[in-house]
Amino acid sequence: MTYQPPFELNNEIIELIAGIAQNVGRIEGHGNLNPSPQLRKDNRIRTIHSSLAIENNTLSLEQVTAVVEGKHVVAPPRDLLEVQNALAAYEALDSFSSTSPDDLLRAHRLLMAGLTSEAGMYRHGDVGIFNGENLVHAGTPAAYVPEVMANLFSWLSETTIHPLVASCVFHYELEFIHPFQDGNGRTGRLWQTLILSEWNELFAWLPVESLVKEHQEEYYASLGVADVNADSTAFVQFMLSMISAALDEVVESQQHDGINDGINDGITDNNSSKSEEMREQLLSLVRTSPTITIAQMADELGVGKRQAERLVASLKAEGRLVRLGAKRNGRWEAR
Repeated sequence: MTYQPPFELNNEIIELIAGIAQNVGRIEGHGNLNPSPQLRKDNRIRTIHSSLAIENNTLSLEQVTAVVEGKHVVAPPRDLLEVQNALAAYEALDSFSSTSPDDLLRAHRLLMAGLTSEAGMYRHGDVGIFNGENLVHAGTPAAYVPEVMANLFSWLSETTIHPLVASCVFHYELEFIHPFQDGNGRTGRLWQTLILSEWNELFAWLPVESLVKEHQEEYYASLGVADVNADSTAFVQFMLSMISAALDEVVESQQHDGINDGINDGITDNNSSKSEEMREQLLSLVRTSPTITIAQMADELGVGKRQAERLVASLKAEGRLVRLGAKRNGRWEAR
C-alpha cells in the first residue's frame, strides 16, 4: 500500500468512535438490530430524500414516498428520475463490495442513468466547483482520475484504520478527486453507507444523510476546511458527529418504545409517569405560547430536540396537539 490519505486521529475523533461503538452495542443489546420492513422502508426514503435534497432536488419527503410506492407524482422529470435512480442504487447496496472500483462505477450508473452522458464511467474532461465566478475547488485532472481512484481503493482494501474513520476518509477523498462528471456527492454518501454497513449491518438502514441535510452548511464547510488543511480530519470529525447523532436517535427511540410498551401492557412505572408528565408540560407550554418552537420546547423541558420532536409527534397522533398555519409563521393549538 503506497497511497496514504492525510488525516489525523485527534481526541475528538477518538471520543466519537468510542461513543459510536457504545451506542452500537446498546442497539445490539436491545435486540433491534434488524428493524421491521416498514422501518427499513421509511429510513431508506428519508435517506434518499435527504441525499438528493442536498443536490437541490425539489421533491418533498411525501413526494419521494409516493414515488417509491409507485404513485403518480407531478414534479420535474429530472427530479423524479433522480429519486427512481437513487432507490435502485440503495436497493442494490448488498450487491456491492466497497473495495471494488467496478462496483463503484456500477453504483454511479444506477444513480445517474439518464441524468448524465457519462453515467457509470470516470469523467473525460476536467471539472471545477464554482461559487459564482470564483473557483472553489478543482477536481483531479481527468487523465489521472483512474490512477488516483485505483490508489484510493488499494488503500481502502488494505488499511487497518477503523471502518468508521475509513468510510469518512474515502468519502472525502472521492469528493476531492471528483471522479465523475456529475453525481459525486450522492455517490460518496452512498459509498460511505456501504463501507459502514459492511462493518455493521445497522448502517444499511440508518439515515445518516438526514442529519447531514439538516447540517448542510457545516457539511460543505468541513469539506472546505479539509481542502484548505490538505487533510480530511475536519470532514472525518464532522461525519462522525452526524453518525453519532443518528445513533443517538435510535437509542432514544428504543427507550421511548420501551415506555410505550409499558403503557400498552398496563404497567405504571417512573418512566411512563415521567413521559406523561412531560407531555402535559409541553401542552401547557403551547397554551401559554402558541408560537413556541421545537427548540424552545426542548429548552423548557430540559430534553434534547429529538425527544421534544417525539413528544410533539405522539401528541399530534392522539389529536391533542395541532399545528395551524405555515411552518414558520404558524402556531400550535392544544386540545
